[in-house]
Amino acid sequence: MTPGDPPAHDSRWLGATELTHAYADGLDPTEVASLLLELAEAEPTNAFCLLDPETTLEQARASADRWRAGEQRGPLDGVPMTIKDLILTRGWPTLRGSNLIRPDSDPWQVDAPAVARLREAGAVLLGKVATPEFGWKGVADSPRTGISTNPWDTSRTCGGSSGGSASAVAQGLGVGSVGTDGGGSVRIPGGFCGVVAFKPTYGRIPLWPASPYGTLAHAGPMTRTVADAAIMLDVLAGPDARDWSALPPPVGSFAEAAGAADVAGLRIAWSPDLGYGVNDPQVLETVQRAVAALADAGAVVEQVDLQLGDPVWAYHTLWFAGALAVVNGYGPGAMERIDPNLADAIARYGHTSSQDYLRAVDCRMALGQRFGALHETYDVLLTPTLPGVAFEAGVDVPAGSAVRDWTCWTPYSYPFNLTQQPAITVPCGVVDGLPVGLQVVGPRHGDATVVRVAAAYEQIGGWEGLGGTTKGSGQG
Repeated sequence: MTPGDPPAHDSRWLGATELTHAYADGLDPTEVASLLLELAEAEPTNAFCLLDPETTLEQARASADRWRAGEQRGPLDGVPMTIKDLILTRGWPTLRGSNLIRPDSDPWQVDAPAVARLREAGAVLLGKVATPEFGWKGVADSPRTGISTNPWDTSRTCGGSSGGSASAVAQGLGVGSVGTDGGGSVRIPGGFCGVVAFKPTYGRIPLWPASPYGTLAHAGPMTRTVADAAIMLDVLAGPDARDWSALPPPVGSFAEAAGAADVAGLRIAWSPDLGYGVNDPQVLETVQRAVAALADAGAVVEQVDLQLGDPVWAYHTLWFAGALAVVNGYGPGAMERIDPNLADAIARYGHTSSQDYLRAVDCRMALGQRFGALHETYDVLLTPTLPGVAFEAGVDVPAGSAVRDWTCWTPYSYPFNLTQQPAITVPCGVVDGLPVGLQVVGPRHGDATVVRVAAAYEQIGGWEGLGGTTKGSGQG
């Protein structure tokens, strides 16, 4: 498939609201699920790591019965979704891209909070999608599932760690997917694959079991439109007693915030590089046009010189301490059986002292204070999602990189895991046939404003995804 190909079937590209309207008019959720399962079996990017047609179709038939009886459960009833294979899903093994976990090592009888909320809402789960081992890096290959690629160009990476999620959504294989983001893991593949991906404020979507990466890790919706991401967030955002750090129920509806889609009078800061990033000139030009479109829509946009130092040392300290802990949990010899690049990174960064760990926490707190002060003046901050477009699949860093850490090409994502702020990527154009993303960052608990700005850009900026679905009036 190439960008602009006609959709194989209208229902493949319908959003959540369009699908539920079609169900109300008589479309059978089983028909939609059957089509998507057939397409998923043949998709060329290795996005899926588990398909279970019998279980999926059973869920679709139950939804069809509810629609016929007028007992539908809400805006996601019958809507197809996928789940990243880091997230516990009842009845399906969660193997985390690792050969350290056996499918028969657990009865797999418990849903994580996000999956439980989707089931309660009547969503149809299509399957599980690929992740690098334990979600450790920004691309989606693993010892267990191999290399997952980008549907825009299957020689390129789809990004990661929620790469299977982004690839599936971009291909119309599910309206949305639940991913996780500990350093950019929904936003990176969202940017590379041309989908919307939202990391809400830490605790907005409960996580259980707790991530080995601690309070860096968020869960988030990945969809083709901001409206669908907002609908998903409304479903996923309720508290769950298993997560002691989960936030109380939100006030108001994120779907309503997306519907507002108005930036008139909002104060927006624009940083091309956070003070230390280096962008591909064409990517920067594309993102600058998106920023200008928001200014033309009535936002008060000012370029800011943040003069930040790169906090990657603090991120590495916290991240790879978590990676060491998770691998050590599998006992002696585990380090020799994992992704060699993960073992190498743990050897370089994971064995940290308590004092180094606390220094990293101090850096994290100072960074949070810095952005807190920024948001006393500005409602949101805009950056590029990534400094370049998707590079060759099967490697951790682009060709010619001076360092071998995946963080070297993701400078605008991990800072906002350190600070726990909400951040969304929305597609804003194409460079060399590959998507470019605009990142919208808000203050902690400012999720609704982030949704509002992203939805406003989506309406005015213009975008054609793989299915030819157009949003706005012109190509970004």
